[in-house]
Amino acid sequence: MRMPAEGEQHERTWMAWPSGGYTLGDDEAAADTARSTWAAVASAVHRFEPVSMLVDPAEVDVARRYLPDGIEVHPVPLDDAWMRDMGPTFVAGPDGPVAVCWVFNGWGAQDWARWDRDTLVGRAVAELARVPALASPLVAEGGGLHTDGAGTFLVTETVLLDPGRNPGWTREQVDAELARTLGARTVIWLPRGLTRDSERFGTRGHVDLVATFASPGHVLVHRQGDPAHPDFEVSAQVIELLATCTDGDGRPLRVTPVPAPATLRDDVGWVDWSYLNHYVVNGGVVAGTFDDPNDAQALALLADAYPGRQVVAVDARPLFDRGGGVHCITQQQPAAPTL
Repeated sequence: MRMPAEGEQHERTWMAWPSGGYTLGDDEAAADTARSTWAAVASAVHRFEPVSMLVDPAEVDVARRYLPDGIEVHPVPLDDAWMRDMGPTFVAGPDGPVAVCWVFNGWGAQDWARWDRDTLVGRAVAELARVPALASPLVAEGGGLHTDGAGTFLVTETVLLDPGRNPGWTREQVDAELARTLGARTVIWLPRGLTRDSERFGTRGHVDLVATFASPGHVLVHRQGDPAHPDFEVSAQVIELLATCTDGDGRPLRVTPVPAPATLRDDVGWVDWSYLNHYVVNGGVVAGTFDDPNDAQALALLADAYPGRQVVAVDARPLFDRGGGVHCITQQQPAAPTL
């Protein structure tokens, strides 16, 4: 197996429409904000490649009012709208593309989450994509891993070794399962994710807020520069660790810190806003911004990291208010991936 890098050519992007609960919010104004934001991300991605949107059957008419023409709508029962996490991970297999279906249990069986319907989404997407499904016993989410496309992976201990996800599993067992399903040769274990994402309504530390591969051997990493924020120590530890790591071919990693937004807090507490939670598409990058003084610098760094791609900004604050970002609501299906 081989999991292609996100920057390799896509056949399409899969998304899921917000249909209830905390994602839509408590009133019609909050619901309109959620729907408008998901539609804005879908529209930005659709500028570069096809988009297929899963929509709960009760929300199909609503979704069609918000989404631009040309985006496919597939009625599928949903609990939530974080496609990166509940959807499959597409890989290249010996006989063609394969959709790896992880066990999804609401980010470690958290008491605020629902997942009866979402646990079936991986297979539903595989069927719609006409790609064979490969079941994994590992409880995992797409936001919990990143790859360079050549067998090197970034993960966090607090997610894949979470007792609420994989009780009793060791690093070696997780490494072996990632090798079986994704072709992992080297797994770089980061100790944890960002502070707010590690609190009650977070994922317990997804890596896609912390670090990602811009290309083989080149890692972008979140850097919180203000010592007042608890992520100051988190990001310093991650940067120090990555500076000592090598990829699957034995090359030292080149590490590029990307400054965090200057905003430190919102009405809830310390923010986990991160420019690392962007999505690489065919010929472009869809990046979350925050009406923040550091937005322009971050977009320039992304443009340098992904030469030849157009960087498109979308206001990600409504997504982070609900627990995620641009990367969290998208999932790529590679175009005819090869081993």
